[in-house]
Formats: sequence, C-alpha cells, structure tokens
Amino acid sequence: MKDFKLAVVGATGVVGRAALKILEEKKLPISEYVFFASKKSAGTKISFLGKEYVVKELNEHSFDEGFDFAIFSAGGDTSKKYSPIAASHGCVVVDNSSAFRMDDQVPLIVPEVNPEEIKKNKGIIANPNCSTIQAVVALKPLDDKYKIKRIVYSTYQAVSGAGRDGIYDLENGIKNFKESSDINVASSNKYELKKFPYPIFNNCLPHIDVFLDNGYTKEEMKMINETRKILGRPDLAITATTVRVPVLNSHSESINVEFENDYNLEEVKDLLKNSPGIKVIDDISSLKYPLATDATGQDDVLVGRIRRDFSIPNGLNFWCVADNIRKGAASNAIQIVEKLIEFF
Repeated sequence: MKDFKLAVVGATGVVGRAALKILEEKKLPISEYVFFASKKSAGTKISFLGKEYVVKELNEHSFDEGFDFAIFSAGGDTSKKYSPIAASHGCVVVDNSSAFRMDDQVPLIVPEVNPEEIKKNKGIIANPNCSTIQAVVALKPLDDKYKIKRIVYSTYQAVSGAGRDGIYDLENGIKNFKESSDINVASSNKYELKKFPYPIFNNCLPHIDVFLDNGYTKEEMKMINETRKILGRPDLAITATTVRVPVLNSHSESINVEFENDYNLEEVKDLLKNSPGIKVIDDISSLKYPLATDATGQDDVLVGRIRRDFSIPNGLNFWCVADNIRKGAASNAIQIVEKLIEFF
C-alpha cells in the first residue's frame, strides 16, 4: 500500500483540532500532512505526531503541490471556493460543511451506512450534518429489516455544535451565574453573547440555524433532506424539531419511527447491538441509558430507551446520543478517508 499525502483545512478550529487528535490515534498510512487555515490563524504552531507544524494560509495555489486527500472543516464559503480547486488537482476532498451535501453529483457518506457510494465521487465527498450522522447509523439497519414509513426527530444539541462562540456563550452564562448567584440575573440577556440570540445558560433554544419560509429551521431541513439522501429514500416521510441545549458536547436525539412491517422488540435490540458503530445501553432496571457524558470522546453511537410506541401500528421510540465533534464531524470524515485508502 502506498503512503498518502493529506491536507487538513481549518486545522485550528474545533473540528480541525479534533481531526488531528483522531488522526494521531488512527495512524493511517499517510507520509505527509499539511495544515491550512485562514489568514488570521496562519502561522499557528501545532504539535502533531511528535513534530511541530506551522499552519499555512489557504489560497488558490495551496493544492498546486499535490495531495491525495483533504479534509475541509472551514465553513461553506471556504469549501465552495477551494474544494473544486483541490479536486481539479486530483485531490479527493472530504467536506464537513453543508456546501455540497445536497448536490446530486456529490456522495453524502456515513461509512457504516452507505460506503459503496464513496466510489462514485468526482473529487468531492460530503460529510453529513452531525445530527443526521448519528441518527442514520441507528436507522439504517432498522430500515433494511422493517422498512421505515415515517420518522419524527426531536434533537437536543450541544453548544459545541455551534463552534467556539457557542461554547463561549454557555461558559459565559455559567460564569455570570456564579458571580451573581441569582438565577434571574443569570438568565437575563445582560451579558455578552457571541453566538445565540438569547442566553443558552438555563435555556433550551428551539432554533438552530436560520428560519426558512416553511417555518422550519435550516438545521431541521438538513436532517430531513440528508436522511432521505443517505438512506436512498427520497420520498420518506420525516419531520424534525431541533433544539440547542445547555450541554457542552454530544448531541442527544429522541427518534420516533413508524415501520411498514411489524417487529419483535427483542429482535430490534439484538439487531442494533450487532450493527456497526452502535453501542446499546438499555437497562432501565439499573437506570442505564445513553448520556452525553458517556458519548463524549468516543466514536460509537449510543442507543437506549428502546421501546414500542403504542400510539400507532409498528411504532418504535429510542434515544440516540453521539459525540457531535467526533462521530458527528471529524471521525466520520476520517473514516471516509480510511475507506478511500482501502479502495486504492
């Protein structure tokens, strides 16, 4: 197997730094790494695999030297501008932004779900939205076995999904509460907010990304449309409500599914236990169920509270938790790179 050359774009951001940590863990057959960021972050020094690297400024000529793969975690505008440039030089881009996810010419990949689609890439592969990734890992084996008729998503998404400014808003709210010792003051909008329209401390905000004309947020429509594309079910009935909660890391989701076919509950649990990328934690007698703190730092999707929905025929409820920075972004992208290496 040949050694490969990999670029990481957005190496100094939250997802970029997580990718570097995971790359150190994986020890892929990559002989050369180059790290890129914006002009503001260029020159930053990064310790990686026992060496010190200087982050380079991303520009139109960054990919002239030739790369096999690039992981982009620098936002949609950057991806739209530079991903086609990288691909034109023979580099396969794995893009973490939403720029290409719904492009019919770009595969949208979760390696446990649709790895065969990777081979159809034309130089760019899209990494799905974090909340979609963890959901479809659990939904795919269920759809294969029982055929899903309808999905209802309710998400409880951590502030790390909103980047550094989202983390700042929660930490600043906690700091404000500690200083004031008054929950009413701490919950007011009298301190600096960098990301959210209202304090996230002591609040749940039913508003992730911008509102659209149909009353849904962009995040909700991402989950709907991306799930359909990944599962290859363009007409699948799906609705979603996405909520930002005062949790630092790892997204939680309540997923309600209606199947075309009847099922046996114990068979469902066994199916999930034996499906790739899933860890079932479901022992209510011992109060064992997935928590955000359990998921943080690992790549498995944790599933629990698996139970029949008695309000409809063939209904199922379950609780799904995953590290949105790892499996929801960086790890999924690196798993795609691993598959690309296998295909060489």
